Amino acid sequence: MGRVMSSQEFNQNPSEAKRAAEDGPVIVTDRGEPAFVLIKYDTYRRLSGERGGSLLDLLRQDGPEADFDFEPSHLSDDVARPADPD
Repeated sequence: MGRVMSSQEFNQNPSEAKRAAEDGPVIVTDRGEPAFVLIKYDTYRRLSGERGGSLLDLLRQDGPEADFDFEPSHLSDDVARPADPD
């Protein structure tokens, strides 16, 4: 989970909030209750379903927000051959 900041902390030092958002979401509270979340724009685009790039690019998810490593395997020539009925 990311960092939690009060509204007062956020208003006094928005630069600190932006730096913290580089590492993960920053939850800004209002009267002790979560009210807002500050995240990187790239993360927002990915979460909102905005499409950009190919499916392979989306699966690769390069960068710190990547949940897993993905390297597609190459198919051998055997896969493209028709089945042998014998």
